[in-house]
Amino acid sequence: MALQAKQETVVETPLQQERPAHNEMLFYGMGFFGIILIWTMVGTFLTFYYTDVAGISAGVVGTLMLVARLLDGFTDVGMGALVDRTKSKYGKARPWILWMAIPFAVSGVLLFSVPDLSTNGKIVYAYVTYFLLILMYTAISIPYKTLLGLMTQDQKGRTLVNVYTGVFTMLATILVMTLAQPIASSIGGNLGWTVVAIAIGVIIIVNCLLAFRKTKERVDIETVAQSKEKIPFKTEFKALLSNKYWVIITLYCVIAYTLNALLSGAGIFYAQYILGSAGYFSLIALTLFLPTIVGFFFVGRLIARFGKRNIAIFVTCVAAFGSVIKLIDPNNLSIFLIGNAVQGFALLPIITFLYAMINDTTEYGEWKSGFRTAGLVNSAASFGMKVGAGIGGALIGWLLAFGGYVGSLAEQSASAEMMIITLNIYLPLLLTILQLLFLWMYKLDKLYPNIVAEINERKALK
Repeated sequence: MALQAKQETVVETPLQQERPAHNEMLFYGMGFFGIILIWTMVGTFLTFYYTDVAGISAGVVGTLMLVARLLDGFTDVGMGALVDRTKSKYGKARPWILWMAIPFAVSGVLLFSVPDLSTNGKIVYAYVTYFLLILMYTAISIPYKTLLGLMTQDQKGRTLVNVYTGVFTMLATILVMTLAQPIASSIGGNLGWTVVAIAIGVIIIVNCLLAFRKTKERVDIETVAQSKEKIPFKTEFKALLSNKYWVIITLYCVIAYTLNALLSGAGIFYAQYILGSAGYFSLIALTLFLPTIVGFFFVGRLIARFGKRNIAIFVTCVAAFGSVIKLIDPNNLSIFLIGNAVQGFALLPIITFLYAMINDTTEYGEWKSGFRTAGLVNSAASFGMKVGAGIGGALIGWLLAFGGYVGSLAEQSASAEMMIITLNIYLPLLLTILQLLFLWMYKLDKLYPNIVAEINERKALK
């Protein structure tokens, strides 16, 4: 099938091409704010909480991180297929946000409430509650990400919604990374972390319910009103694997979220044992997100002019120099913070427009196969994200254990400190280079307008 280089006649479905109002984008972003709060807690502090508060060994924690994420990743695909088959008066994705808000919030509280049990008892509790949390996260995040693709088919509108989401994602991430540890420490012990988790749980429930009420599904809305031919899951999955741009963006997600897990989860160990104080972690978090804060004021206009893929390549090239700067003197706080700020450019695509890139592959898949699998596209990409986050978390636990790290010690061995430096400098440099490779292969931006036009033209001829 040859894609026409130029479309003279474009047939659009008005409702699908309608761009959501700014207040709708705002409430969508607010809902994601609550979800990201607890997910940032998990990615940034759970390893530290398990090792230095709950007293679980680093090696056990590393294995838990990887096993749980890999097993949960397979549930993503099932959840995506379930969303695609959901029919209700609220649509496909929105009802799941309503149903899962409270269970997701409760699972977050349970995760950061490890009771005073035996070592084996703590490990079992950690496995059960972590599995529960990521299962609830799947049940709410897959529909939420799918909703982005269902709110509009207008590429600029979809990107703008993603930018709103990015603002709240960044805000949630900064708040957790800068305030959670000081608040938990001021209260003290296990209770401090539980109190922080409870506060986050309340925010999750309120914001998700507001997002449910204030958003609207426009794309593929006819699936609720009329019966359509059911596509076997095997056929859908085969079509997904033939979607080359989905494969590329999913592999990018694996690398990007491995990098993200290292930059956030390993930072607190670097602050405490290399720079000398866990209190420095708040500065590390702020400098890491400084490029994203500045970028929000320009990213929309830059994407409109240069495209998502080209902006992602540019900022990732810049980020590669962050690790090089840190190597000048790994023990110097000022140099580390400067390198951290430069390295933070790698997070800009993840926070501001990655979900828009993922949802764009839905139209490519529909153009190629003849049917939409928005839920499956998002769930399978989410699998890549979870695998990446699991690999990152596992690397932190395993390399710390390999270096002889012992939680809560005032000083660590030279080998443990070397592993902390590797997690924060050498591995991020390698992952940044891999990010560039997959971004270079992703060339959907230029094809997308003609793909959508051809899809709509086919529908008009039916």
